[in-house]
Amino acid sequence: MKQFFILTALALLCFTCEQEEYAFGDIAAPQNLVLEVAVTGQTGDAPFGDGSGEVVFTTTADNAITYRYVFSDGSEEIAPSGQLTKRFNQVGVNTYGVTVVASGTAGVSTTTTTEVTVESTFSDPEVLGFLTGNGSKTWYWAADEPGHLGVGQNDDDAELNFYANYYQAAPFEKDAADESLCLYQDELVFSREGDALFYQLNNFGQTYFNGSYESVGGGSAGFDFCYDFTPANAPQRVQLSSAESFVVDNGVPGQTRGTNLIFSDEGFMGYYIGATTYELMSVTENRMVVRAVQGNNLGLAWYHIFSSTRPTQGGGDDTDYDNLVWSDEFDTDGAPNPANWAYDLGTGNNGWGNGESQTYTDRAENIAVADGLLTITARRENFSGANFTSSRIKTENKFEFTFGRVDIRAKLPTGGGTWPALWMLGEDYATNTWPGCGEIDIMEHVGNQQDRLFSSLHFPGNSGGNAATRSTEVPGISTEFHIFSAIWSPETIRFFVDGELYHTFTNNSNLPFDSDFFLIFNVAMGGNFGGDIANDFQESSMQLDWVRVYQ
Repeated sequence: MKQFFILTALALLCFTCEQEEYAFGDIAAPQNLVLEVAVTGQTGDAPFGDGSGEVVFTTTADNAITYRYVFSDGSEEIAPSGQLTKRFNQVGVNTYGVTVVASGTAGVSTTTTTEVTVESTFSDPEVLGFLTGNGSKTWYWAADEPGHLGVGQNDDDAELNFYANYYQAAPFEKDAADESLCLYQDELVFSREGDALFYQLNNFGQTYFNGSYESVGGGSAGFDFCYDFTPANAPQRVQLSSAESFVVDNGVPGQTRGTNLIFSDEGFMGYYIGATTYELMSVTENRMVVRAVQGNNLGLAWYHIFSSTRPTQGGGDDTDYDNLVWSDEFDTDGAPNPANWAYDLGTGNNGWGNGESQTYTDRAENIAVADGLLTITARRENFSGANFTSSRIKTENKFEFTFGRVDIRAKLPTGGGTWPALWMLGEDYATNTWPGCGEIDIMEHVGNQQDRLFSSLHFPGNSGGNAATRSTEVPGISTEFHIFSAIWSPETIRFFVDGELYHTFTNNSNLPFDSDFFLIFNVAMGGNFGGDIANDFQESSMQLDWVRVYQ
């Protein structure tokens, strides 16, 4: 019996070994490793390619399961098929080392190395100037702006893939919870040496981690949290390259600048999301918006907004203005008070430069004061060669001012294609062509996005679809009166609805927001922002109860 048990045990042991060997398969290193390199655009006249820096690598081997590429610029890529397209971004003609590791069963691998010489001609000197100023500049989280940290979808839905449509942090939201108190202390320092860009993150020893990456910081909280983690303590090289993203593919002017910041040595911009490449959506001397795809979730894109001045709680500006200097209560029936208002008439240049469909008139059918309200009505009718009529009034040469608070109580029109606006224009627009003169849009609304309110600023580098814009939901925006406000100071321009702050813009003397502006009220139809006009639209009105300006 004892011998029987011994023989049985030996049989089971042998069977187990055989099964394990069978499951594991034959252990064989990849053989016949072949690496082919094709520099995009390479010809006899262009031996280093077409300047894109793009190279296509194709590796094959017998018994290989996957391939890993290691480059001398510090990057690595996994390519299960063996084919990889890489863009080298260092400007000029440069030679890079390439190592390919072909992995077989049980992790056994075979390696080959080569070099590739390729040219990259991409440059964006304006970005270098904005990021580094006279040589070095420090950037901070724009914590006073809604959406300074936000996340949205990363796919081919062009209607939604260019902004943080999933979540936008409220102003100073991350100071409201102990787990994220470290975020706003970040200092992002950009510097340059000639055309070379460098970066250093000073986070005073603590990093705000996305919960998916907390293990990098040694944490296990299960959600976003600050952990002791210090990035590289020496300036890291940053390469500029042409962006390739879903937003670029949209082909919409102003949605993105189209320039990538590629950080070496695992550099990141304050919030750890496993990304080292950031797409510049927009950048000026004082404001920067970037987009980065989360490392382990390609369906998510994070948005960060930075300012060249560190904001303080309350927007960094306690100027609220309380001395009433001008108003119109619209308490006299008839036409708007000619002492306060003038008209813009006609269709303007190409629909006032926006492809709009209306002609503006001064007729009572389009604008009138009655029962304490100013009413501007857009109508479907053939008039002076246009298919719609409306009205547009302004205080130009009657009331112009620099800095102050504007409050406007209004109820907005409805209908697809309507585009009401309460806004201000720099009075020197005739000699300082738009957007050089500056534009402050206190309130814009489009009937095709009912219950969404927009505020925007236009200035050089931020015109049209590239305006500095924020939006917020306002249920009942066309059924009830609301108060739309802007507080404009030398330091900030802040936008409110019913007293709630939803957009803060950092102002400075380099922008055109330090001289006289005048008010403009209008209802446009269609155009670049208004969009398609509903087939059943006949008429709708914007009503204003009062407008008041304080200094």
